[in-house]
Amino acid sequence: MTGFSVPRVAIRATLLQTSGGKRGGEIYVMERVPQHAGHETPLDMLNRAEGFFPFRPQGNGGGVLLVAKGRATLELPQHHSRLLDYLNASPEPFFTIATADEVHLVNRAHVLYARPED
Repeated sequence: MTGFSVPRVAIRATLLQTSGGKRGGEIYVMERVPQHAGHETPLDMLNRAEGFFPFRPQGNGGGVLLVAKGRATLELPQHHSRLLDYLNASPEPFFTIATADEVHLVNRAHVLYARPED
């Protein structure tokens, strides 16, 4: 052991599985990041280059899963009011979508098509 480590912060999250199931637990983000004050956000973490992230399910006896990046949950920025503007706004692999109950972090690679509800 070298004695070096990167401090992490645990954040409550719900993992939505491709099979349709949901699992409550925690994700881990960096305590500090250079791009803004405070800890890393879940969106920052998902947009890092790594293909997997650690997830500790509730009641798993302390086990940690390494999850392939796909979909998680956050908040729609004010400056992207049209769907097309929002989807084209960033080259980052993940973007956010808000619903009445929650906000989702979605992997662009999994979007086949999109259309407004109205």
